[in-house]
Amino acid sequence: MSQHKPASLLDALLPVIALITMLMTSVYLFSSDSSSGANQIALILAACVALVIGVKNGYTWKEMEKGIIEGIGVATPALLILFAVGSLIGTWILSGTVPTMIYYGMQVLNPEYFYAACCVLCALVALSIGSSWTVAGTLGIALVGIAGAMGLSIEITAGAIISGAYFGDKMSPLSDTTNLAPAVAGADIFSHIRYMAWTTVPSILIALVIFFFLGLNTDTANLNTNLTSSLNLIQEQFEPSPVLLTPLLFVLWLAYKKTPAFPTVIMGAIVGAIMAAIFQYDAIIASINDQSLYPAVALLKGIWIATFDGYTANTGDSVLDSLLSRGGMSSMVTTVWLILCAMAFGGVMEITGLLAKLLEGVLKMVRSGSSLIIATLGCGIGANIVCGDQYIAILLPGRMLKLEYAKQNLASVNLSRSLEDSATITSPLVPWNTCGAFMASTLGVATLAYLPFAFFNLICPLVSCSYAYFKFKLEPLNPETQIA
Repeated sequence: MSQHKPASLLDALLPVIALITMLMTSVYLFSSDSSSGANQIALILAACVALVIGVKNGYTWKEMEKGIIEGIGVATPALLILFAVGSLIGTWILSGTVPTMIYYGMQVLNPEYFYAACCVLCALVALSIGSSWTVAGTLGIALVGIAGAMGLSIEITAGAIISGAYFGDKMSPLSDTTNLAPAVAGADIFSHIRYMAWTTVPSILIALVIFFFLGLNTDTANLNTNLTSSLNLIQEQFEPSPVLLTPLLFVLWLAYKKTPAFPTVIMGAIVGAIMAAIFQYDAIIASINDQSLYPAVALLKGIWIATFDGYTANTGDSVLDSLLSRGGMSSMVTTVWLILCAMAFGGVMEITGLLAKLLEGVLKMVRSGSSLIIATLGCGIGANIVCGDQYIAILLPGRMLKLEYAKQNLASVNLSRSLEDSATITSPLVPWNTCGAFMASTLGVATLAYLPFAFFNLICPLVSCSYAYFKFKLEPLNPETQIA
């Protein structure tokens, strides 16, 4: 084992500065296309900077390689889910499940309250099943499709979906992060949820008010001009029916039963494929248009293509075609590439002690209970940016700051709430974070495009920070003593 020289604060800051500089350059040069390769290169080059510093401090390549592998290993479940979601989207469009959701949604949801309704609907479903990813991968893709068909903003819609999904996920006892944060902090889960309500409920109410007023200010004069035409095209292509919603109900049932995410999504994709074979038989055969194949073989080929390369719509309406031509595992390859690069960078930062040094630097600025909570919020957000994964962003600051909360006479629920208000909430706002990459790929809206409209995710950390600053609802370790 080589002798490791302790990292300095400058050592820890250099890779982060390099990353931020290169990412800013990437966005400047490539704009919305930066996530298609430029950001990945920036992350890898920043990882190289961290590797050089690691060598300087006595770390061997084998040690740092182990850190990279372990970092990527953390993201493996997310990568598998991403590929599974790609297949699910492909088979659900092919089977008519997504078009049916769009068809009924266009008739039920009023444009003036559409954004607020999206937020509430996603919040309720996420609260019941405890998974923001499942909500985005099922209801989310349909709601974005409805918004596009109505001529509404898909960026605001994505922000509403993510706001609602993360509120429900955060407040659900079935959510993995809602269980992880109190476990790391040493708090009871139901005390944690009750304590979180003080920051999350005001935040979602403020977000809903904003979404409601955005809807009221939408010009509806031209929204319905092509609505009838779109409905007719969906009717002709897919023959919408409540029966075609079976895959959606099946996935939501599995999620409610706490079936792990990967098998849930895979089984949902399989059910979608079965529904496609039953209800879209003629359309699939016609789309293959290969007389040399037996009908059963052509059917298999059509479904197979949808699972790996997605569905290509040909309705004659350019808007509908762009909305429904999606899915397939291949559509997730760029996102997986982004996550791999982000986790490699995070793995090097962690194994070389650079991330720990950054957290130590933050702790030196702590002078009171209030400043500790504000520092925790900063650490959670920073870890999301540096590590690219919300679980690491909960675990690392949680482990390192736990004892400091006891020293400051703060109960563990203060730590668990702060971890959720930062690490969980802001994860979909970072393009290379597993959550940000997932949401962008699944909803078909770039992270930086929906970020300004993910109001709940932006407001909640600010509410939590203001509570800390004014020492409001800070639970003491010993209720009889005052908070410093």
